[in-house]
Amino acid sequence: MTALSSLKLGAPERIAASSRRPATLGAAAPGTISLAMGEPDAGTPTAVVDAAVRSLVKGRTRYSPMTGAPELREVLARKISAGHPRPTTAREVVLTHGGSAGLAAAMLALVQPGDRVLIPEPTYSLYADHAAMVGADVVWIAARTDGSLDLDALQHEAATARLIILCNPGNPTGRIYSAADLAGVGALLGEHPDLLLLSDEAYGSIVFDQLPFASALDLSDVSSQVVYCSTLSKTYAMTGWRLGYVVASGPLADKINLIHRTINGPLNTFVQDAALTALETPEEDLRVLTASYQDRRDLVLEALGGVAGVEILAPQGAFYAFPRISTSLSSDEMVARFAAAGVLVRSGSEFGPSGEGHVRLSFATDIATLKEGLDRFVATIVDFPR
Repeated sequence: MTALSSLKLGAPERIAASSRRPATLGAAAPGTISLAMGEPDAGTPTAVVDAAVRSLVKGRTRYSPMTGAPELREVLARKISAGHPRPTTAREVVLTHGGSAGLAAAMLALVQPGDRVLIPEPTYSLYADHAAMVGADVVWIAARTDGSLDLDALQHEAATARLIILCNPGNPTGRIYSAADLAGVGALLGEHPDLLLLSDEAYGSIVFDQLPFASALDLSDVSSQVVYCSTLSKTYAMTGWRLGYVVASGPLADKINLIHRTINGPLNTFVQDAALTALETPEEDLRVLTASYQDRRDLVLEALGGVAGVEILAPQGAFYAFPRISTSLSSDEMVARFAAAGVLVRSGSEFGPSGEGHVRLSFATDIATLKEGLDRFVATIVDFPR
C-alpha cells in the first residue's frame, strides 16, 4: 500500500496497519526478567528530585509559557552553542513532552502526506509509526554489515525525498555513525536544499571506549536543514518526567513549536525547574554513569561471545545489544521462546526489515538482574532449532 492510497484510512488505521511496536511494552509477569525496556535502572538523581520538590513547595504549579520556560530554553541554547559549531538561540530550542513528542511534532510540522521519508535501519520503531501518522511513504535503507550508513543508497533516493531520520547512537544496535557518515549526509543535504535531516540523539551522552561522537549539530554548513532531537530521559534518568527538546533553525523551530503546543499545551512547570538542576550535573558524574553502562555492555559481549550461532556487533553507545541468532525461528518466535523461559526481549523485526533474525536486549538494568537474564537467554538459545 502506498502512502497516498493509505490516506483513505484514518491516522489510527494507518498506524495500526504499519506498526511493529508491541502493545504490551512495560508489562512483565511475576518472576520474569525484563531486558526489553530502554530505561536506566538508577533513579533520577536526588538533586533533581529535590529541585522538583522545592518548586512544588514554592507553588510552581501553574501553567508555564506555551513555548516553554524561557530560562530553560536559554540554558539549552548556551549549552549547545558551547559544545558545537552552531550558534544557537533560545528561539531555536523547542521544549517538548519527552523526546517522542518532539519527534512527532517535527514530523507533523515538516512532512506532508505522500512525502518520502528515508529511514536507515535497523532503527527505533517509532519513526515508522510517525510516518504512518502523517501519511508519508517510508523508504527503508539497510545499514552496511559493519553498521555504517549506506551512503550510496541514500544518494540514490535523496532527490525525491523530504526527510532522512537518523538514530545516533543507534537503538537497537548501539552503533554510532562516524564523522565520515555524518559528513556524507551533510553533503547530500547540500546537494538537495529541500531535504531535511531529523537526527534523534537521545543517547548522545552514552558513548563507549572513548570513541569520538559526531553530532548532526556539527553540520554547520547545512544547519538550516538539520533538526536535532534529544531528551533528558536517558542522560539524567528522567524517563517518567517527560521532557525533551528539539533544535532547529528559527523558521522550522517555529513550525514545530506551533504543532507541539497545539497538541500538548504548556509543559509541567516544576519539571522544567528540575531540568535546570539536571543540566548542572557535573560531566564527571555523566562519565561515571557511562562507564557503568560500558561495564554492562562488556558483560553482554562476554556472555554471548562464545555462544554457537550468535553474531553481534559490539555496541558503541546507548544501552542495547542486537544479536543475530542462527535458527529456523523468526524473531517473533524467538521472543516468545525467551518469554516462556522467563526473560523478555524485543523482536528484531520491530526495528526494520533487516532486523529479522535478531532480537534486542537492553542492558540498562542492574548487574545482578542482567546476569540472571543473560543466563536464561543463553540457556534458551541452546534449544533453538537450526
